[in-house]
Amino acid sequence: MIRALGAFFSAMTLLKRKSIEAVASRRPARGHRDASRGNLNARQDSRQDPRHEARMKPRFAPVTFSEMDGVRYLHFGTEWVQGAMRLRKPDAIELEYAQQMMAWLLFQSPSVDDFHVVQLGLGAAALTKFCHRQFARAKVTAVELNPAVIVAGRSMFGLREDDARLTVREQDAWDFVMDSASTAAIDTLQVDLYDATARGPVLDTTAFYRACRRVLKTPGVMTINLFGDHESFPKNIVRICDAFDNRVLVFPEVHDGNIIAMAFNGPAIDVSWETLEARADVVEAATQLPARDWVKKLRAANANQEDRLVI
Repeated sequence: MIRALGAFFSAMTLLKRKSIEAVASRRPARGHRDASRGNLNARQDSRQDPRHEARMKPRFAPVTFSEMDGVRYLHFGTEWVQGAMRLRKPDAIELEYAQQMMAWLLFQSPSVDDFHVVQLGLGAAALTKFCHRQFARAKVTAVELNPAVIVAGRSMFGLREDDARLTVREQDAWDFVMDSASTAAIDTLQVDLYDATARGPVLDTTAFYRACRRVLKTPGVMTINLFGDHESFPKNIVRICDAFDNRVLVFPEVHDGNIIAMAFNGPAIDVSWETLEARADVVEAATQLPARDWVKKLRAANANQEDRLVI
């Protein structure tokens, strides 16, 4: 989800803006979390039965489209961009924030049997299509509540029909992560859950993020799209840190407020940046994704990680 500037995409320049909220609230992911605030959130969530907690109800709006300069955009009846596809490269990932959602490739290899990638929130199906095409041995699942988005993915964005490796489920992401059948079943979880209001992720409680961790294998990685220029950002970072024991990295803000975070389940990671750069070379050669830039930005954006990545 990104916001387009100008009257209905009369100008599609995506600006990198400095956000006071984003700068201040990035601290938890950089090792400076306010422990008292985080503990309070954890205590409040622990008193709730997660099956009955209050959640933001998604608002379905008409699925609409626009095109400019060879790129097709998905909207939910507003100026907000919910996904994009370059018509000449339908299986490529067009938007920078969506490319960063693939940064788990620095830490995991999908070239093993039974590797399972799950996308919560289908959008324009960019991540789902890319993973299905690129990783021939991986199982790919997309979970999307709005049936119109699934129809749009297949009719307007080149999403293939389900096959032995690809499954698109019309389901609430909450129900998916709460299902005991999903426990410890997923290697990589990619979370991008926005509705037409674009007020912040539709699911954003500590209970939800703990459930996301619970469905991950050991090791496992979650990547998530957050909105830095919104009041939802601070609470989401704190709650993700609570759920993942502070094992969270963030990218610098891109586009018009999007910030990608990565959260880790499993053994501690202690790796030199040189090793990650070598891994990035392999990823970039195989996928054409800007993996070397990911390493550079992760090193710059996360405090106390200047010499080695230890998380």
